[in-house]
Amino acid sequence: MTKSAAPSTFAHDLMESIAQAKRGEFARVHTPEEIAQRVALRKAGRPVGSKQAVTKKAISLRIAPDTLELLRSTGKGWQTRAAEALERHARRVAEQSLSA
Repeated sequence: MTKSAAPSTFAHDLMESIAQAKRGEFARVHTPEEIAQRVALRKAGRPVGSKQAVTKKAISLRIAPDTLELLRSTGKGWQTRAAEALERHARRVAEQSLSA
């Protein structure tokens, strides 16, 4: 969009708003009492059903700095990928111990 197009778009929107007001098309106005009532009815916390059934546990893990750097260098989501790699390895180790 060019700089010259912005004022004409604004002017068009303004004229449309004025025309709507003249036709009696007003937006619904919410009173402070209505807003307070909605806030009072709203429950605190997460919405129902937004929490996962199986949650993860936060831990503290010591790993070599070069390993950490390598994981972080893979970009956003590196913690998820690291957790998935640990899970795959743990499953392999468990399967090997069962078959031995």
